[in-house]
Amino acid sequence: MRDWPITIAGHTARCCVSGRIGNVSHLGLLCVRNEAAFLLEWLAHHRAVGFDDFVVFSNDCDDGTDKMLDRLAALGWLSHVRNDGPYDQGGIQFTAMKRAAKLDRVRAADWLLALDVDEFVNIHAGDHTLNALHDALPEATAITLTWRLFGNAGHVRFTDTPMTETFTRCAPVKMYWPWRAAMFKTLYRNDGTYGKPGVHRPRAPDRARLDAARWFDGSGRPLPDPFKTKRIFSPFGRDNYALVQLNHYPLGSMESFVLKADRGRAVHADDMLGLDYWTERNWTTDEDHSIGALAPHRAAILAELKADTVLADLHQHAVAWRKARFEILMQDEPYRALFGRLMMTPPARPLTRAEADFLIDHGTRARLKPR
Repeated sequence: MRDWPITIAGHTARCCVSGRIGNVSHLGLLCVRNEAAFLLEWLAHHRAVGFDDFVVFSNDCDDGTDKMLDRLAALGWLSHVRNDGPYDQGGIQFTAMKRAAKLDRVRAADWLLALDVDEFVNIHAGDHTLNALHDALPEATAITLTWRLFGNAGHVRFTDTPMTETFTRCAPVKMYWPWRAAMFKTLYRNDGTYGKPGVHRPRAPDRARLDAARWFDGSGRPLPDPFKTKRIFSPFGRDNYALVQLNHYPLGSMESFVLKADRGRAVHADDMLGLDYWTERNWTTDEDHSIGALAPHRAAILAELKADTVLADLHQHAVAWRKARFEILMQDEPYRALFGRLMMTPPARPLTRAEADFLIDHGTRARLKPR
C-alpha cells in the first residue's frame, strides 16, 4: 500500500492507494446521480481492490452527490466532472464516456474500467487485488468482468449499511437466461488499441492493433476475435467467475428501487423502471460472501473517508434525503403501486437449459425473419 500526504488550503489528507503495480495505474470511470449514500463504500472498496485513480461524472444531483465529489476531489481521491448536458443521442452515460476519452487523466492511465455505483469488482485470484488478477492473466490486454446479479432477498426498507454485506443472495454461477445476466464490463489496457472507453467495452478500435489484443474471460479462458470489437455478454451456461466477477447490486432494497425508478436509467433515460427490470435481476437462489475477503481493508479506508467531517456530514445528509424523498414519492400512485408490486413479487426462478433454448430458438428465428 502507498500512503502519501496531500495538502490543500492548509488541510492535510492522507490518500491511500493499494494494489498499484509499480508505475502501472488503474483508473475507474463512474457516472452518478443522487447516489451519495453509496459512494463512499464504493470508493473505499475499489481503493482496496487496487484502483489508484477515478474520474467521476455527476448530473442533476439533489442529494449532495456533486458536493461530496467536489470534497473528494479537493482531498485528492478522484477527479469530478459535472455532466449536466446537453447530451448526445446515446444518453447521459454515453456522453460521459465520450468526454472521458478527451481527458488527459484518462489518456494517461494504463488500465481503464467503466463502472456503475452498484457494481463492485470481486477478484478471487490470490490476495483479491488487481495485482493478483494480472499475475493470473499476464498476457491479457482485456479482461471481461461478468455480472453476478445480487437480488433483493426481501429487504423492504433502505438501511445505511454496506451494500456488499447487506445483499448476499444472488444468481447461480451457471445461467442460461436472461442474456442480461451474462453482460460484462471490460478492464482493458489503455495502450491505443481502443480510442474511447465505452459503458460495457472499449470502443473505436485501431484495426492495425487488434491482432495483438488478448482478451480473456473472468475464468481465464481466451476469448475469440468477435469479443475484440462487438460482444457485450459472456457465453451462457458456464462458470465465468473463477478468477474475477463483477458483483452487481441493481435492485437494493425495495425502497431504494422506488428511488431508482424516480431517478431514471443512466443509459435509457426515458424508460421507466418496473417489474420487467426487477424480475430479470432479482436472483436469490445462491449465496456469495466472497467479496468479504477485502472487508477489513475496505472498512479501514471507509473509516478514513468518514473521519473527514465534511464527508461524514454529506453522507448523513444523503441518507436523510433518501428517506425524505421516498416519503414524497409514496404520495404518488405510480410509485406507491410499484412499491406494492415489489412486495408481492417473488424472486426470479432460474430457467432450465431446455427452457432457455426454447426462447433462444424463437429469438433467432425472429432475427432471421425477412423484414
